[in-house]
Amino acid sequence: MLGNVIVGQSGGPTAVINSSLAGVFKTAKDRGANKVYGMLHGIKGLLDKQYVDLSEKIKTDIDIDLLKRTPSSYLGSCRYKLPEISDDRETYEKIFEILKELNISYFFYIGGNDSMDTIKKLSDYALLIGSNIKFMGVPKTIDNDLAVTDHTPGFGSAAKFIAATMKEIIRDGLVYDYPTVTIVEIMGRNAGWLTAASALARGEDCEGVDLIYLPEKVFDIDHFLERVKEIASKGRSMVIAVSEGIKVMDGRYVFELSEHVEFVDAFGHKQLAGSAKFLANKVGSELGIKTRAIELSTLQRCAAHMTSRTDITEAFNVGGAAVKAAFEGETGKVVVLKRVSDDPYMC
Repeated sequence: MLGNVIVGQSGGPTAVINSSLAGVFKTAKDRGANKVYGMLHGIKGLLDKQYVDLSEKIKTDIDIDLLKRTPSSYLGSCRYKLPEISDDRETYEKIFEILKELNISYFFYIGGNDSMDTIKKLSDYALLIGSNIKFMGVPKTIDNDLAVTDHTPGFGSAAKFIAATMKEIIRDGLVYDYPTVTIVEIMGRNAGWLTAASALARGEDCEGVDLIYLPEKVFDIDHFLERVKEIASKGRSMVIAVSEGIKVMDGRYVFELSEHVEFVDAFGHKQLAGSAKFLANKVGSELGIKTRAIELSTLQRCAAHMTSRTDITEAFNVGGAAVKAAFEGETGKVVVLKRVSDDPYMC
């Protein structure tokens, strides 16, 4: 008889992360799992014995379909970093005691880079103590920065939202008979995929974004101001897309150049926000041009009204693929997407 399954969600939510949860649940039940538990607020919640029996919550195909199309993380999330095994075996012992109490044979974690770190540590500890529990990662991140995979579930929907929103912002800026500057700050700490997606606003009915700045390239404020001045001299308004993670030559984030209170999460990540506001103030004070800053913020990851159908399907499928792999004996791995064809698209 199969043991029970437990699944959790971690890190920043996306518009389709629940579709992966639905994929894990349905595939596990279809393959004979008795109970499918859900960790409330990820591994942190599990340590506090916070979990639910999803079999009591998801009872019909309609429930599954609704879950697939519900944004954010149904089970709640966390940003909890597991310690190194050598530094704190007690934490691992507690986790495995809880898994034993629940008769867990399969553990699934839906998330990004840090969540995959959790899977690796748990699978390493299982190997160390001779546990047969299988641990599998299910990819998720709007940043599209997981290695090996063609792309990540969550990115497509966020990119679609950004492209459509930028086109609408560009339209808004055309109403004035004098030049204005709109600087839009887009998520992406170290990866510029989302900011680059703003280029998709360009088309037959739209000239697109005027300037795009990615975190992969050093940001030069003086050159930025020169480009803005050059475009404004032509008497037209402009829209600029900047990544929240852009840095100047000395390695500081642009937002760090202004006075602010710095926040750091459990993984040591600085909480980024404010680059657009800083640059808008620079343009306004040094060039005298009417400027506004817009932060798309959490809208990028929760806009269910603009999710990609392909993204929903792929998110569901990677959840199911993780279950199939674990049930076949795989552990300590993450599901990836492999591009088969560009035209027609197939992955």
